[in-house]
Amino acid sequence: MKTKIHVNQHHIRANSKGQDLPVLTVKTYKQNIKCNQVQINGPSTVVYSPEKPLSCGAKVWIETESEVLTG
Repeated sequence: MKTKIHVNQHHIRANSKGQDLPVLTVKTYKQNIKCNQVQINGPSTVVYSPEKPLSCGAKVWIETESEVLTG
């Protein structure tokens, strides 16, 4: 199953103003998991695609078919 991981810049900005939101989003076809730590157990690829961003607006993300552990 392909997994995409990206950083939520809006949460980083909110956290700098005193909030405590998770800054990473782990997306699969089943779900979106928000967290602050990700472990990828295998190969992965960093993608930069400014012309075709993800639906959330992310232009840089990590893609992997490997197991992903969140924390």
